[in-house]
Amino acid sequence: MGERAHCGWCAALGALNAFGGGHAGFSARALRAAEAAQPPRNPARRRHAAALAVAGGTLALPAWAREGVDVGKKSWAVGLVPAEEVETAAAQQYAQMLAQAKQKNALAGPDHPQSRRLRAIAQRIVPFAGEWNPRSKNWRWEVNLLGSNQINAFCMPGGKIAFYSGILQQLQLDDDEVATIMGHEVAHALREHARERMGKSSATSLGLKLGAQLLGLGAVGDAAANLGTQLLTMKFGREDETEADLIGMELAARSGYDPAAGISLWQKMGQASKGAPPQFLSTHPSHSTRIEDIRRSLPQVEGLYARAPRPTERFAPMAASASKPAAPARDSAR
Repeated sequence: MGERAHCGWCAALGALNAFGGGHAGFSARALRAAEAAQPPRNPARRRHAAALAVAGGTLALPAWAREGVDVGKKSWAVGLVPAEEVETAAAQQYAQMLAQAKQKNALAGPDHPQSRRLRAIAQRIVPFAGEWNPRSKNWRWEVNLLGSNQINAFCMPGGKIAFYSGILQQLQLDDDEVATIMGHEVAHALREHARERMGKSSATSLGLKLGAQLLGLGAVGDAAANLGTQLLTMKFGREDETEADLIGMELAARSGYDPAAGISLWQKMGQASKGAPPQFLSTHPSHSTRIEDIRRSLPQVEGLYARAPRPTERFAPMAASASKPAAPARDSAR
């Protein structure tokens, strides 16, 4: 959906320098107001690190688990790059990003309503990830919210999810729309689009031998830096974006969120971009194309949605502010 290889909605190259953009940290007044607008919290969720139920062997998917969209097999290029190398580099890049955000007071507490909201949605989506990538059952999933005006969200390889306050606040997303975004971003990680693009780059422009060197196979000390740079600068293609749209829609449907929310989401995105593709979006497919693709594919997932248990808790959209964006929250989930 997006331009960068680990970020379906953002220009992730600027992510490391954008935290707190448009505001100086989090507003205590906004935090209290947002918390007051929410229903009483479940004490069991008051924790800094929230575990997602993704442990291998603990999830029994229903008999209709393979019903849904068909996007074909993964690209041959995925096998040219070691998954462990990519995921290690992504984890390091993600940790660096969070550290910089924390220094700029751009991480909110785990009890912030929007943090709890994203955690709740992730806890419903992630258990279905293994259907698309069995290795994801062993990923150390994390979900964090970052204070920035950017309309931005992403999932890096290995299940490292982040949302920026800008996308929640400026688009006034409901839970179904948030689930659509999260499903899309998670889909990029599950289908290993970053790894695919890196493999194709190695094979076509540098050759397999040079590609292996760039991946650090002969220089372990440089591997993280090389991979981190590629993760921040590579773009997804049209096929990757369409694939993530469809898989994300299915993940949302299985999780009990309305898969048709992608229609209103892309209408909002079109309004936010005033008809022109924002910096963080690929120039194709267009908003109208994505909406049409969603409408055409809805019959494939409507049955999943009809049978899926609905969320027991719904959250209000992020409160709008006259000047500074209200702060989101940071928490980790495994």
